This record gives sequence, structure tokens and C-alpha cells, in this order.
Amino acid sequence: MALAALFGSVVFAATASADSSRNIPVFIANDTAVDPVHQHVFISNATRDQIVVTDLTGKVVKTFPGLPQAAGLELSPDSSTLYAALYGADKIVAIDTGQLTQTAEYPTGDGTTPSRVVYADGKLWFGYGDYESSGIGEVDLSAETPTVTLDRAVGHDFASAPALYADPDNPDTLLALDVGSGSVSIIVYDISSGTPTIRVSAEKSGTFRDAALTPDGQNVIVADRYSLALTEYRLSDLSEVRTFPTPSPLERISVGPDGTVAAIAADANDTGETLVFSDDPARPTSIRNLSHELSLWGAAINWSADGSKLFVLTPVGSETVFHVVDEPRKYASTLTVDAPAKATRAAALTVKGKLTANPALPAGTPFQFTRTDLESPNGKSLGTKYLGAGGAYSFTDTPPAGGKVKYTVTYAGDSTHTAATATDTVDVSRATSTLTLDNNGKAYDYAQSVTFTAHLGTTYKNRTVEIWANPYGADKPNTLVKSGTVNSSGNLSVTLPLTRKTELTAKFAGDGRYAPKTTTSIVGARVTVSTALGGSYKTRYTWDHTYYYFHQSKDPVVTTTMTPYPGRKQMLQIQAYSNGWETTGKQYFKLDSAGKSVVTLTGTPPIGHRFRVRDCYISGSGDSVNTTTYGAWKYFTFTS
Repeated sequence: MALAALFGSVVFAATASADSSRNIPVFIANDTAVDPVHQHVFISNATRDQIVVTDLTGKVVKTFPGLPQAAGLELSPDSSTLYAALYGADKIVAIDTGQLTQTAEYPTGDGTTPSRVVYADGKLWFGYGDYESSGIGEVDLSAETPTVTLDRAVGHDFASAPALYADPDNPDTLLALDVGSGSVSIIVYDISSGTPTIRVSAEKSGTFRDAALTPDGQNVIVADRYSLALTEYRLSDLSEVRTFPTPSPLERISVGPDGTVAAIAADANDTGETLVFSDDPARPTSIRNLSHELSLWGAAINWSADGSKLFVLTPVGSETVFHVVDEPRKYASTLTVDAPAKATRAAALTVKGKLTANPALPAGTPFQFTRTDLESPNGKSLGTKYLGAGGAYSFTDTPPAGGKVKYTVTYAGDSTHTAATATDTVDVSRATSTLTLDNNGKAYDYAQSVTFTAHLGTTYKNRTVEIWANPYGADKPNTLVKSGTVNSSGNLSVTLPLTRKTELTAKFAGDGRYAPKTTTSIVGARVTVSTALGGSYKTRYTWDHTYYYFHQSKDPVVTTTMTPYPGRKQMLQIQAYSNGWETTGKQYFKLDSAGKSVVTLTGTPPIGHRFRVRDCYISGSGDSVNTTTYGAWKYFTFTS
């Protein structure tokens, strides 16, 4: 097939999204293996000396730490065992995939640094070494005690550890790629006798990056690091079968059970890294942009066992994103919708957008249009609309309700295109109703029952008002004290006993034509306070008040009782009379937990002078939950 003809059919989808994605704790995925029996994905992570196991959504189910430079992975044909080459430990380990436990290890020899491993004909074959010391090794699993044999690469001197490939449908064949020089050596071994013999080999130009066998094991598809094409070779004679043109050099490839080829490109232009190739040269390659990363070193791609999904791993920072693509063979559809940021209720507005795909969808392609608002919270279908030229669309709507109005445009997809949905939200205007709440700024005696009335003006449908009470102090929560429909006068009332300052809030949630409204009323609550004088020898009503008489030698005792609160203080104020009352002293005293304090007035007071004393609560002196309250004056004088 002509390369130019195929390349001309490749175009880009500007944006596309995986059906799901999640971050996993992997820094550079070295190799992956999909276990269809236990529904797991195994990911080797050499930089962190671990193998991470996830389910098919990317959720981590187990991590195997302490595996030095874990590299190549291989599942046994029945998926019961995972084999992992440990480059940094000179061995291969076996993991029971059912129990997720390590069950065996096979040392490969000091300095062998195994990096690739495959299963073929009852044996493990592994590539090992660096430069001239590279070769192919074998672990005979059929022996009672599995044995390791090195130097099985008869007839070829490898320049680096070979990349090995095998397929159960072609059990007598082992494929090795030598990529240590400026070209790629492809060597096909016959292993039917137990001793590898070269069946055919060839030198191919280019720089190898990755390879994958076709489902029947008869062909190999090779990715060149610097080429803009995949090349498929027939293993029987290494002749070229076809090429797959690519927009960028490829990092990883995978072949599905039906032969569909998928790959990850080095997406330097952020145009899409996940490619799925069509067998029909007249159809373009499907391209998705999942990562938006310019460097994809450490990425991976695998088909699910049934070929219905793609698992794509892309690096991001020190982690990896595990993407699941549900319909990888379809072309990704990208849908946009653009509605005005603001609009007037009951006035026409225009919604427009574009549906793009590759290949493009024709004019007349149907899509659905839905409006979600306060009147239709579950969405109201506005019917079927149709694409215009170039995938563009435009239509008008008159929103009957205000508030946040969401327009949802949905393309159902077809046999070759994925479904797509896009939304945009318009802030549609609403009228403003009146809402009042009485008693703001008033103060009441302690525990007095007070009636609060909220008044709601004109609305559309909603006539419900809530009244909330938020007493001062961190120990009392904001509480809904009344919710209901206002009466015919628009009023809703609630009666509350007030023991603290309280912020009351009336709330109207709004409706389709009137915006939400909130109003507050802050009221005070005084404390109870009483003052008792002790130590007097008599009382007498004089100078318009009852006076307590004390001998000059007797110190008055002032006992204060006040509504208690943690940390509360009372202010004791003393005044003397001399052509009018004048304050001679005031001082704060802490109350005990019962709200009491006892203060003794000491000194040698003048005989015959008039005094008075009172106790006060000053909001903010020790706490602020009540309103400043002044107690009654107690009058006293001294005699000899």
C-alpha cells in the first residue's frame, strides 16, 4: 500500500476524552500485562522497584514492593502465573495471579540483568545482558526443579538485551529483536526441538521502539522511534506486509484479538497521542488526545482480552494516569455548546456550537436539546435539532424560568462515532421580591418570649419562608425554628424565648420568576442581675430611697447574682453624692459557675456621706452573648 496515500487519510480530533481515568502511584510504566481471568492489570515500575496491580478501572488492589528494577512481564497462557524479570536482582520471579502472592524465583546469574521475558513451548525465554554480554536465556519450567540455561542465542551475537516475543498460536516460534546497533536485527527462531535454531533473520533500517505480534502469531508489527509509520513483517520470510502511517513517532503499540492495531504516539504538538488504525485504507486513523503531555516516555497501551476496551497509561508528574477507552474503534466525537452568560427571562436567546469528528458528520445529523431549570429540574426536552454545514448548529430558546438555566446538547453516536454531550449554563434574570423581619435592634429581658414576623411580598409560585435563629456563642448552632407557607397577608410568625443575643434570618428560596431573598434581624437579650448588701445594722427610707446603715467599723459585703456563662465578669460600680452622684470607683470581678461574686468594700469611709452601688453586665468584658445590662442601685451610708 502506498505510504503517501495512507498518510493522507490521517487527521486529528482536536479534543477527545477517555471514558474514565484515575491517577495511580507509578512513575514510568516499564511493562504491562492484562489478566483476563482475574480482571487485573499488572504494571512494572523499575524506578520504584515495584509491581502495581490494579483492577480494569485502574483502582489499585495490591503493590509488590522490593522488586529491584522490575522490568519485563509475561502471563502464562492460562493466566495463573505472572513472570517478572528483575533487572536489578539478576532473577525472574513468579507471582500467583489468583492469590496475588510471590511463589517462586529463578536466579539467572550474577550480572545477567534480565529485562525481557516471554513464555513459549512450556519454557520461559528471557533477554539479558548489556552490549557484547547480551543473549537469550531459558528457564525450563517442565523440569522437576526448573533450571536456567544461558547463551541460547545460537547464530547471532546480540548488541544489547534482545526484545523477545512469542504467541501460543505459533508455539514453535520465538522472535527476537536486536536493537543495540543503528539498525534492527529481526531473528525468528524455531524452538520446536528444544534448542533454538534460526529460521530466518534480516536487518531492517531504523531505531526500534516497540513491537507486537498479530493474533495468529504469524506477523510482527514494529514501531520505529524516528519513523512516521508502523511496519508489519511476515515471520516466515520477514517480507514487508504493510505500513501504518502515523502523525508522530510511536512509543508503544498493542494489537487487539481481532488484529486492530493501537499505539501511543510521541505527541509533541498536543494533537492526540492515542491512535487506533483502521484496516480500511480509505478510513482515517482514530486519534484521541487523552494526556496533553508532550513527553510520553513511560506510557503504555493494552487491549482488553475481548478487544472491547483500551487501557492507556500516560505519565503525569511523578504519577501515571490510567485511562479506559470504552469504544476505541469508533471515531471520537467532540461537541461544544455556547450560550450567553446572562439573559433576560421570557426573552429569546441563542445557543450555538459545533460537533466535530473525523471523518466529519454530515449536515442534517440529529442531536437532542434539553433545558434544565427551576421549573424543570429533571430536564425538559426541547426536541431534535440538526447539524448545519461544517458540523455547526444554532437555535433559539425562550427560557420561562429564571436562575441557573442549563442547556444540554447530546449526540447519540452511531456505528462509527462515539456519543458526545456538552452543557452550558445561563444566568437568567429574575425579579426581586420584598422580605422583611421585624424587631431588629431591640433588646428584651432575659427569657422573655418574643414574636418575630417575616413578611414576604409578591412571588410567582413559592410562598414558603424559613426563619432561622442563631444565638451568640459557639456552643449554640444556627437552627431552623420555623418553615411554612405565609398567610394571606404574606406573614409567617414564630415565638421564641430569648436568653442570648440572637441573629434571626428569614429566607425565601426563590422560584422560577423571583430571586432568592434573605433578611436578618439582630435582637438583644439582657441578663438577670441582683445585688445584695450584707453587714448593715438597719435600713431606713430616706432621700427618696431605702438606705442601708453601716457602722463605720463594718465593711459592707456586696453579693452579686447574675445569669451565668463561662468566663463572665460583672462590673461593680460605686458612686458618692456631693451636689450630684459621681462615680468614685468601678472594677470587674469574675463570676463563679453559678453566676455569683462576693466583694467586700474595705477602708474607713466618712460618716454621714451617701453612697450607692450596683452590678452591671457589660457586653464584651468577658463574653458578648448578652446585651449590656445595668442592675438596680443599692444605697448606703455610715454612722459612728
